[in-house]
Amino acid sequence: MNRGAFFASSAALAHAVRVAAQPIPGGSDLVERADEFDGAAFRQAVDRPARIRQLYESVAFRPGVLNNIKNSFNGLQFGFGYPAAAISIVFAPHGASSAYCYRDEIWQRYRIGEFLKLTDSQGLPVASNTFVSQRARFDVAAAPDDEGGMYQDASLEMLQRRGLIVLTCHTAVEEHARALAARGFAPAGASRGQIADDILTHLIPGAVVVPAMVAAIAVLQAAYRYTYLAPQL
Repeated sequence: MNRGAFFASSAALAHAVRVAAQPIPGGSDLVERADEFDGAAFRQAVDRPARIRQLYESVAFRPGVLNNIKNSFNGLQFGFGYPAAAISIVFAPHGASSAYCYRDEIWQRYRIGEFLKLTDSQGLPVASNTFVSQRARFDVAAAPDDEGGMYQDASLEMLQRRGLIVLTCHTAVEEHARALAARGFAPAGASRGQIADDILTHLIPGAVVVPAMVAAIAVLQAAYRYTYLAPQL
């Protein structure tokens, strides 16, 4: 990072920390406590009426998982004939995959693409969260086979519009913050707590923070009868 970009990044973090008036989702401790967890938001998201409930765990950052989720929606809706409203799918990223839930400013401020060793078609580090923005128009009358239509759009925005529930692991964010600081990907002087708070207040719209994803996965299976799937991509 050049000198100008370094100071710009430092200033951006200082500004973000200074103006962050909203509460930190899950609090600022490494281990989220029950009184900091928005259990009502979690239950409302995952316990809506549905005949089919499926859970995708993602740890390593492999974008093919979003295509798998798209195929689940399509197979259940068009192949097995379940109405869209009867399908509930949860995306449970943690570890490196937590970065799916980070907004562009986080990807840029902490060089997430470089941190995760993700490169674009030119071999350069991915500079933003390119997995979020929808590519097709939302049109439920679109042909399922139309590769330019909504049913073949595997972006997070489109999948969320189709009903995908996206969770974010509080513990993974805290651990990411520590790794970013230790490996020199954070602006000078930024504490691990500041980095974690910055990330937690800059998540993609709709992301629901859970205390620990591995615990949430157990709850989703035991209490809410979600079928577990972890694609080996």
